[in-house]
Amino acid sequence: MGSILDMCRDAPLLELAAGSVLLPEGDTSGHLYVLKSGSIEVLRGETQVAVVEEPGAVFGEMSVLLNRPHTATVRALTPIKVHAFDDAESFLRSNPEIAFHVGRLLAGRLNAATTYLADLKRQFEHQSNHLGMVGEVLDVLIHQQDEDFSLGSEREADPRL
Repeated sequence: MGSILDMCRDAPLLELAAGSVLLPEGDTSGHLYVLKSGSIEVLRGETQVAVVEEPGAVFGEMSVLLNRPHTATVRALTPIKVHAFDDAESFLRSNPEIAFHVGRLLAGRLNAATTYLADLKRQFEHQSNHLGMVGEVLDVLIHQQDEDFSLGSEREADPRL
């Protein structure tokens, strides 16, 4: 399998200034972006959860695949170049090699998150306070199948827990 940048070389290339928002949290755009150069931050609310500088990084795939609003804001920290796909669902359906690459990326993220949550579960399983709920949260996440969900407030409890 070639690199994702090689696979996207014929796609439109956007050059955007620092501060440009590619994907706003809570919106549904249907867009997918592949970073060619520059630095991007990922924000959940006002909290920066990641800074990404790796060429070939993909943004917007979760929203497209789940047909849900973007779960985070993606914003340029520096001038950037990105390959842009306005109809990402059609693009992924017609490019199985890229869809496989995106699936592999998502599987890696899920593996990292599950490993982290399992570690948290082991650390706090004997706690009698709110930290003892980590196991229940992990069970809900692992067994969640294609159910409807909403972003909700960080202050609202998940009714399934």
